[in-house]
Parts: sequence; structure tokens; C-alpha cells
Amino acid sequence: MDPLNPSCYHKSENRPLKSARGACPSIFFFLMASLGIAMGTAIPQLVRAEVSGNLIVVGNGPEQTTIEALARAFEKANPRAYVDVVWDDHSKPVEMVKAGEAHLAVTGAEDAGLAATQIAWDGIGILVHLSNFTKEVTRQQVADIFSGKVREWSDLGGPETKILLIDRPKNQNIRDAFEHQLGIDGKIPTNAKVIAKDDKVIKTVVGTLPPLSAIAYISLSQGLAVVTSGVAVRLLPVDKVEPEVPTVKDGRYPLRRPVLLLAKKDPNPLVEAFAQFALSPPGRQIIADTYIPFEKK
Repeated sequence: MDPLNPSCYHKSENRPLKSARGACPSIFFFLMASLGIAMGTAIPQLVRAEVSGNLIVVGNGPEQTTIEALARAFEKANPRAYVDVVWDDHSKPVEMVKAGEAHLAVTGAEDAGLAATQIAWDGIGILVHLSNFTKEVTRQQVADIFSGKVREWSDLGGPETKILLIDRPKNQNIRDAFEHQLGIDGKIPTNAKVIAKDDKVIKTVVGTLPPLSAIAYISLSQGLAVVTSGVAVRLLPVDKVEPEVPTVKDGRYPLRRPVLLLAKKDPNPLVEAFAQFALSPPGRQIIADTYIPFEKK
């Protein structure tokens, strides 16, 4: 270790930090600056600044795997940056950012007090058992089902069974988006079965037998994955539009929500760098594994 420049070493691993030239950053910048002065020229274009520091990203929805993958890739691209992804089904990410407990909240709705960056679209799939022969539903019928106005599948051309509603926790962004888009905020019956995890939602739909037939709403990427894998569930078309990636991307499928990063409006280079990384080609490639990367028009 250079005793004159201990900052050139990683605190925990006692190894040199990376720089644009593979040398110790301070020595490199000093030599290059000296060279620039001697030559009478400026050299900022030769040096690529790397962000550094600790970033806390919080959430409670189905985006955890995607955000964790983005965080690891961002750290690899910025070796002096550290990203902690804190996920809790019962947390309130937006409030945590406002309180200064986190830098970024992953959510599906904007907040007037925070700056929002959209990084993806997610469809909201309507999931039923494979044996449920209801052909399709309209957006209004989905609203009527989840507000308790329609209680029998036979009213929709389906089987002679009662509808078992599966809801999501109130704090989850998928529920907020679902209720808001259907205009049923606060109208989902309190006797609906509330389940947080997607895998438990799927198991409940599969395991519900007559005289009940379950219905749930789920992140479309997860719904398409289980349908493709042969699980005994299906996704209902809405307003005669199949729930698929192309129809969500162009807006034809009527139930979709944005995936947003919310942060305080004060400038923060690390926050801005992470958001821009999510929108960059490497970030978009990671997002595309589960969601539809956002494209500015």
C-alpha cells in the first residue's frame, strides 16, 4: 500500500480501486493534470468520472429480482458504488424515501413530492384456473368482479361457481395501480383473500375447487411464465385483447402499470446515475427479462 495515498485501496479487501487507466486514481489524475498544465491544454475529455457512495433502493412489489439484477450490474460498472436493495412486502417505499431512510423507491404511481423516472411497463394479468371456461372479460366486468358487484361466474358465461376474490396487500404498488385504473379505489370487499407473494397467489388459484373458482391479478410477466410452464392456470383476454408483451407495450391491452423509480428532487449524482443506467442498453436488457423496457416517444 502506498502510505501517501491509502485512499487508493478498497477499504475491506485491501486492493487497488479501479480507474480509467488501471492505476491509482489520485496518482493518475495528478500526472495527467501535470501533463495538461505542461502542454497548456485541458484534459477533462480523457477522464471518465465514476460515481461513488452508498445507494439504498426499497420496494415491496414483484420487481425485486429485476432491481437486484440492475443493482449488481450497476455496481460492476461503478466499482466505488454500493447498492443495498431492501425489500419488504409490508414496507412503504415512498414514505421511506420522504423520511430519508432510502434514496429510491420502486413503485407504480407518481408522487407530487418526489421526482419520478419510468423504467418499464408491466401488464396486470387476470388469472383464473385452467378449467374456468369463461372466454374473456371486459374492463368493466373486471371492475364489477373486484368491487363485489358480480359474484357468480355464470353471469359472465362461465361455470356455475361462486367467485373467490384474491387481493393483494394495500401497500403494494400493483394493487394501487389495479384499483386506480379500474376506478374501484377502496371498493374491493374486505372478505377478499389477501395474498402478497405471486407464487402463493398461483397456488391458491390452482388449489381452489368448485363450488368456488378463484380470480386474481398478477404481474403479467409472472402470469405468462406460469402459463408457459404448464401450470393449470390461464390469463383472460380483456376487452378482446390478449395479455401479451406487444399489446402491453403499445397500450392495446388496457391493464398496465408503469414501473417507476421515485427519489427526492434534490440533485443526487448517484441516484441520477442509477436511473440513467436502468435506461441504458445494458439496463434495458436486464429489465427485458421480466418487464417491457420503457421507450420515450
